[in-house]
Amino acid sequence: MKIDKIETFFVDRYLVCRITTDDGTQGVGESCYWSYPKAAEQTIHAVGQALIGMDPGDIEHIWNYIWRYNSNFRGNSIGGAVSAIDMALWDIKGKRLSAPVWDLLGGKVRHKVRAIAQGVNNDSPENAARDAKKWQDEGFTAVKLTPMQKDWPDMPYSQMLKMGVDIVAAVRETVGWEMDIAIDIHRNMQPHEAVAFCEEIEKFRLYFVEDPIVPDSVVAMSEVADKMRVPLAVGERNVGVWEFREYAQLTNCAFFKPDIAVAGGITGTKKIATIAEAHHIKICPHNFQGPIATAANIALAVSCPSWDVQESVGEHESPRRDMVDEIMKLENGWYTPSDRPGLGVEFNEEAAGAFPFDPAKVAPPIREDGSVALR
Repeated sequence: MKIDKIETFFVDRYLVCRITTDDGTQGVGESCYWSYPKAAEQTIHAVGQALIGMDPGDIEHIWNYIWRYNSNFRGNSIGGAVSAIDMALWDIKGKRLSAPVWDLLGGKVRHKVRAIAQGVNNDSPENAARDAKKWQDEGFTAVKLTPMQKDWPDMPYSQMLKMGVDIVAAVRETVGWEMDIAIDIHRNMQPHEAVAFCEEIEKFRLYFVEDPIVPDSVVAMSEVADKMRVPLAVGERNVGVWEFREYAQLTNCAFFKPDIAVAGGITGTKKIATIAEAHHIKICPHNFQGPIATAANIALAVSCPSWDVQESVGEHESPRRDMVDEIMKLENGWYTPSDRPGLGVEFNEEAAGAFPFDPAKVAPPIREDGSVALR
């Protein structure tokens, strides 16, 4: 079996890679360099020509070959390309051997995967509490929210902190102690603000606080982590095992947040999960893209001891639902792994025509004085 063709498709902003072998077997993967997906697409095609004729079963070799191609550059366009290709190769291997990917990774360490709900309105404490209760009523035992209103860049320091504390307090009061609450600050705070905020919300027993500051520097994140007394989660923007190694050594974090569609695919994320296991760190992957990435996550989740919870997005809604023939089963806040060969999903090529490319255009917030808000 040889790699014969590598194709890419956009479904809205979701970038899908499909690899076809010379005997017609097809595998699919997904990239999550969502800010600049065209860059990841071009990288897939740039390295793809060099993969034609290779054995798709040599996944580890191909992963290293792509990573070191063209003089060993690094970055998210490369990570996004490697990830999509890697998933597709694992999908092919599973289909070739008539086995689910999780079985090829060593079998199950758990039979289902706990989901953490997302999608909580943060424009007021009341609305945040209402949405969290809705997820609790649907069976979820964990929820993640961002306690930052849209106008946070123009708020005085004390008002911003109070607003965030009020949102967290309202959610905890509403869902009680039977539900885990995670906070994603979305890189919206300066180091001193994050430390002060974490001190005030410590009493609410948060599951973790994610990305309190911009991930420009592992050293800067470690300085914040040293002063925090709540569990830290990091890594959704990071690529490759080497950056996660530094987080494990320097930040004393409680959770890794690798995005399987940018951090290195199944091969790379499996290694990240092993680093996590060696440091008693849990995995809660960043996952807000499409159902192919979710399928790859679930394959790892049932086979990796360090996996903890799986971020849940609305895959029953368009255009995500239209991308594949069958989404991962999610019931009462738990994912059930598929027993189908490969990743367990088949790409619907017609979705690419139904939902043309729609690039992300997320401008940074601008303060009243005209400066860019880095919080």
